[in-house]
Amino acid sequence: MAIDIGGTKIAGALVHPDGTLTAATRRPTPRDTDAEGVMAAVTEVIADLSGDPLWASAVRCGIGSAGPVDTSRGTVSPVNIAAWRGFPVQARVAAELRARGARIPVVLAGDGVAMTAAEHWLGAARGHDNALCMVVSTGVGGGIVLNGRLHPGPTGNAGHIGHISVAFDGEPCVCGGRGCVESLASGTAIARWARERNWTGPDPTAAGVATAARAGDPVALAAFDRAGRALAAAIAATATLVETDIAVIGGGVAACGDTLFVPIRRHLASYATLSFVRDLKVVPAALGTDAGLIGAAAAAMMLLPGPADATA
Repeated sequence: MAIDIGGTKIAGALVHPDGTLTAATRRPTPRDTDAEGVMAAVTEVIADLSGDPLWASAVRCGIGSAGPVDTSRGTVSPVNIAAWRGFPVQARVAAELRARGARIPVVLAGDGVAMTAAEHWLGAARGHDNALCMVVSTGVGGGIVLNGRLHPGPTGNAGHIGHISVAFDGEPCVCGGRGCVESLASGTAIARWARERNWTGPDPTAAGVATAARAGDPVALAAFDRAGRALAAAIAATATLVETDIAVIGGGVAACGDTLFVPIRRHLASYATLSFVRDLKVVPAALGTDAGLIGAAAAAMMLLPGPADATA
């Protein structure tokens, strides 16, 4: 069983061992409401799933959520869901499942960790025992696989590459640090940097900057070069620290394709210089719109006991 919680939608599905989805359902994430109003949408998704004939066959439940998360407490405080601050989503979902007869273990994962689990199970990191997976979108997040195992860390935030500093004298980041990858390479940062240098275009987003870059606009090209350099530095630092051999990048900015990947790979040669990281691959994520649900299910498989060991 998989539940994917984001700023625009709350989705659910029953996920088969091969990754196919059954009974997929979703609700828009409520706005202008309190914590219980958001939880009501989650409850509706669970109610939809409980009506499927395969409901009783579920053996685990994974929740993938926008963060920050604290998996040690089972709580979430998503930046894009203002009503939830320290909300005990894991316990609340487990209670809703029990109320419908599903006494199964439940695990919480941040969306970057869930994406990593998905790409390692069925996507571009499949077959790699040591991998970094990243989401480059409005923000920059990620997760890591080490020795073939998902490594979420004590609070579920290991691999949060967006807040590695790559510019010691860089501008302040929303996290309180300076020169973070997110402050240079997120879609928001790319668009802001271009506009501050008098770039104008009909679409003021990173996608619009990418369109201009493909047409040869020098400011737009420079914006993506700057983002690519920041990402390359962080990818190389991570690989040097824990010997990952592949970096998988998904998210809205990654959808810009070579406009982003070409500068990343070019700059990577300047940062990944030691013998054990020179062959580091950087590739786009392979999974599409269902990645959040697949990732929640994959995290449940990787982090929870098997059916024979599962307890309520």
